[in-house]
Amino acid sequence: MVTSYPVFLTDKRTGEPVAAELIETISEADLRSVETEWKPVTNAKIRALMAKGLSPADWPEGWHWKWRDKVTAINGLLAFRTFALRCEGKLQGLMQLNTARARCRVPEQAGKDLVYVDYIETAPWNRTAIVDTPRFGGVGTIMIRAAIEVSRDHELRGRIGLHSLPSAEAFYANVCGMTDLGLDGTYEGLRYFEMTSVQADAFSG
Repeated sequence: MVTSYPVFLTDKRTGEPVAAELIETISEADLRSVETEWKPVTNAKIRALMAKGLSPADWPEGWHWKWRDKVTAINGLLAFRTFALRCEGKLQGLMQLNTARARCRVPEQAGKDLVYVDYIETAPWNRTAIVDTPRFGGVGTIMIRAAIEVSRDHELRGRIGLHSLPSAEAFYANVCGMTDLGLDGTYEGLRYFEMTSVQADAFSG
């Protein structure tokens, strides 16, 4: 039985809330949506950037991600949880969590277990790096709240950690209120963020 939760995204054109559905487990239909709906939008942007002579370093972050490969790699592994977010009949976001990978680094909770956010991605039509006027906002917020709830389900008090792509650093620091622990030379040089139980309570209410 598929578990789903009612949530709301923000229509970026009107500012109004729009009913959406957060679904536990990424389905075959979701993977097809990535391949047939997301990829063409991203690829069109890449072609436009290439026409301007821009290199892959200037392409949208995560353009090379292959969600089918990610989901296949964790199939049947109990430590992983995945989520899909749908609104108005379209896939708006995906997330993969690992409940058994990492321990906390923030001094006040160092060594304690946390839920690690492997990947979060929002649909290309919601990204300012790809479209001039994004369709929906709030995907990242919903996904982080879901990660906090998974952490609480595992009696980890909302503790989560993740490595951020550069364009999302301000979101994790300023919107989510996570602790910035700096660039991690052991993980592609990405910046590592961690959320304490106190920060989780403040963010999710």
